[in-house]
Amino acid sequence: MLIAEVSEKFELSQDTLRYYERIGLIPRVNRNKSGIRDYTEEDCRWVEFIKCMRGVGLPVENLIEYVGLFQLGDETMEARKELLVEQHKQLITRMEDMKKVLARLDDKIARYEQTIVEKEKTLKRPQD
Repeated sequence: MLIAEVSEKFELSQDTLRYYERIGLIPRVNRNKSGIRDYTEEDCRWVEFIKCMRGVGLPVENLIEYVGLFQLGDETMEARKELLVEQHKQLITRMEDMKKVLARLDDKIARYEQTIVEKEKTLKRPQD
């Protein structure tokens, strides 16, 4: 699959895909005889994984470390698992923080809505 197709499929710019490869966020993509990147299904799974992880805010550095460990082979399985477990814990904490902020926003919006209702009541004229 060419970079343009991968770009469209995952809604990432071609520059982003090149950048991800350059910094080690995705493993090196093979090239065809013309030197053009030729993404395999495995490459696409990496792009999908990284997009998903970045979408929820996992740090680039941690993901680069994960990819590097993966490339070292099975002897790094425990380290990879530990890295993912730690990211999981941090994500849970962030979600709890976001729930608190969301509740606060809900309360604030409700107060505005109540104020608007009260103001509208004063604007109504009694019907004759």
